[in-house]
Amino acid sequence: MSLNSSQLDRRITIQRATTAVDGFNEAIEAWSDIATIWAKRRDVSDSAKIEFLAAGQIGSFAAARFTVRSSTLTRTITPVDRMIHDGRVWAINGVKEADEGRRRFIEITASRDAD
Repeated sequence: MSLNSSQLDRRITIQRATTAVDGFNEAIEAWSDIATIWAKRRDVSDSAKIEFLAAGQIGSFAAARFTVRSSTLTRTITPVDRMIHDGRVWAINGVKEADEGRRRFIEITASRDAD
């Protein structure tokens, strides 16, 4: 299946943890936006959610795969980063090259609490 630009219809923001020092010389971790990009969202099937449960994900949650254009920046995304989509924080569970063509797209698997 070929992915085209019109399917990248969701905005996501990738955030990376940064550390600063406060007035008391204590380290403070904060999240900084590194990119806001277009993505395609596909919700994960129930069978795939079982894999998350087996990996220790407990409780009610939502999981999805987001496909983004491959770039120098998107190829640096890792599970240490996090993502904002529709005003909610998503944990990044995995990042891989997508099936839609070599080095054309990156697939980000992410989850969030379903509260």
